[in-house]
Amino acid sequence: MKNLLAFAMILLGGAVPLAAQNGAALAPAQIVAAAPRADWRPIASKDLLVMELAPDASGKARRVVIQLLPPPFSQGWIDNIRTLAAAHWWDGLAVTRVQDNYVAQWGDPDGEDKAKARPLPPGLNVVPEQDYTAPLDQSVPAAALILPHGDAYAPHTLLQGGWPLGRDAGGQWPVHCYGMVGVGRNLSPDTGSGAELYAVIGHAPRHLDRNIALVGRVIEGIELLSSLPRGTGALGVYETRAEQVPIRSLRLGNAVPGLPAYEYLATDTATFARYADARANRHDAFFIHPAGGADICNVPVPVRRVPAR
Repeated sequence: MKNLLAFAMILLGGAVPLAAQNGAALAPAQIVAAAPRADWRPIASKDLLVMELAPDASGKARRVVIQLLPPPFSQGWIDNIRTLAAAHWWDGLAVTRVQDNYVAQWGDPDGEDKAKARPLPPGLNVVPEQDYTAPLDQSVPAAALILPHGDAYAPHTLLQGGWPLGRDAGGQWPVHCYGMVGVGRNLSPDTGSGAELYAVIGHAPRHLDRNIALVGRVIEGIELLSSLPRGTGALGVYETRAEQVPIRSLRLGNAVPGLPAYEYLATDTATFARYADARANRHDAFFIHPAGGADICNVPVPVRRVPAR
């Protein structure tokens, strides 16, 4: 794995950058900061989900911005999420569960009570379990950086189109890294509608991969969820309404006036290959013993607000 950069650059069809050949010890953040503008890709506002929580105790606004997964992943659930957002279904609901080192979850506090539960919009998809995994394209896409190892959860791991994925002979799937957003569900064969959502706020719970639908990732405001008080009930559920964090609104990005534009560092670039290598092999001044490798969740895809030209 110490040859991750050279391995990645062969897959990406490029040459190892001169700075890497000469042993320049740049930190990952420095590599990202120096990335040319051409290496960044825009995120369409229609593919963003913007959740406005009630202000904190000091009156400060709290906004969480989520990027939705692109095809072919989880599109049945994502279609439902778009429908729910357009219907303003989450407005006035709440963050109902915060489990330490695991997830923050939001939805209808009365969702388990059929008499009190908020009605869902008509026409939502009922998505089958096989959609947790997408069909495998046997050719390696040009926009994929494949890490030269698998892990305990996937024989192969890769970064494709800006997303962390697992892969085996049967298909490929998004993985549960920090900040990823998934769909709450009941016991199988239920797969959830998308009305109950959660964000990973702790160590990557990769055992959930292919067992529950992932639909996106938090690109701004994850600290607003990860710092919430932990629920005292079973599995971190808030036991009283007073503990719950109200949701003022949840909208698709193209329905939010003045929303900043965002972009991500493309995973098919020489810059990203250098960045991934630096995450695996830290030689900048702080480090004494480079790890010599990185798992898929330790190579987070950089996302930023579009800088002024």
